[in-house]
Amino acid sequence: MRFLLRITFWLGLVLVLLPRDKTPESEKLPQIGAADAVQAATAAVSDMSQFCKRQPAACEVGGQAATIIGQRAQDGARKIYQIINDKKEQITDEKNEKTNKKAPDHTGSITVAGEGDAAATEAPRDTLTQDDLALEWHGPEPTPN
Repeated sequence: MRFLLRITFWLGLVLVLLPRDKTPESEKLPQIGAADAVQAATAAVSDMSQFCKRQPAACEVGGQAATIIGQRAQDGARKIYQIINDKKEQITDEKNEKTNKKAPDHTGSITVAGEGDAAATEAPRDTLTQDDLALEWHGPEPTPN
């Protein structure tokens, strides 16, 4: 259980800290400073019971901070989802290109029935020149034992 809580915390932190794009939705969110957020968090820790009755300003700023953090987490998750989908599409496109550019099933060194004419498919004969034929053949030198 602790493992899941730790994973949730760190994943949430990463999603909040990811850079986000400017959208009309993000400009509508309340803008608070880091000092206000720290002050609200400090007040929340010091007085947990009856928090909103005793410190309504801190409760309000804390609610705004929670809204912003939630929005940033959504933006970060959306960005990660887009990165994964873009990568998936890129891999799919590369696979499709490789499939379309597949090499032929034969190399051409052996002709397939019906390809070319009969003269082209036969091996050439009598390719030695007269000089080649005039040389005397010598076998390999015997090796001493």
